[in-house]
Amino acid sequence: MKQIIIIAFFITFTSCQKTQNTSINEKETTININKMLNQWHNDVAIYDYDSYFNKMADNAVFVGTDATEVWSKQEFQSFCKPFFDKKQTWNFKPHKRNIYFDKSGKTAWFDETLDTWMGVCRGSGVVIKKEDDWKIEHYVLSVVVPNEDIKAIVNIKKERDSLYLHAR
Repeated sequence: MKQIIIIAFFITFTSCQKTQNTSINEKETTININKMLNQWHNDVAIYDYDSYFNKMADNAVFVGTDATEVWSKQEFQSFCKPFFDKKQTWNFKPHKRNIYFDKSGKTAWFDETLDTWMGVCRGSGVVIKKEDDWKIEHYVLSVVVPNEDIKAIVNIKKERDSLYLHAR
C-alpha cells in the first residue's frame, strides 16, 4: 500500500511539474513571438530592409490587401525594395494580438489588429521555430470593414472583382 501511495504521489507530482513548465514556456514563447512581430513591424517603419526580411522564413508567403497580392518572400522583397530605398515604407502599429500554439510548441499562429494609414487592419499569420529563432512563414494583411459598411464596399469593388475573377 505504501508503494502505491508513493507511485501515485510521484505521478501526480511529475504531471503537475510538466503542466507548470509548459505554461511557463508558453508565456516565454508568447513574449518572444510578440517581440519578434513588434520588431518586424518596426523594421519596416525605420527602413531596415535586411532585418525586416530576415524575420521571414525563406519559403514565406505574404498576402496583401489586393486580390493579386500573393507573394513569395523573394517576390515581396522585389516589390518592397524601391519603397525601402526611397524611405517610403509603412508604419503599422500593433494594437491587439492573439497567439496560439500547436502541441509541439514549434508552430504558432496569430491574429492582430493594426493601426495603419488605411485605418484598422487585421494581420494574421503562422510563425515557426527555426533553430533558436521564430520566423514568419505566412502573413495575411486585411482591411477591416465594419459590418454596417459592407454593402457600400461590395458595390465599390464589384467591377474590379469581376475583372479579377474573369481574368483567371
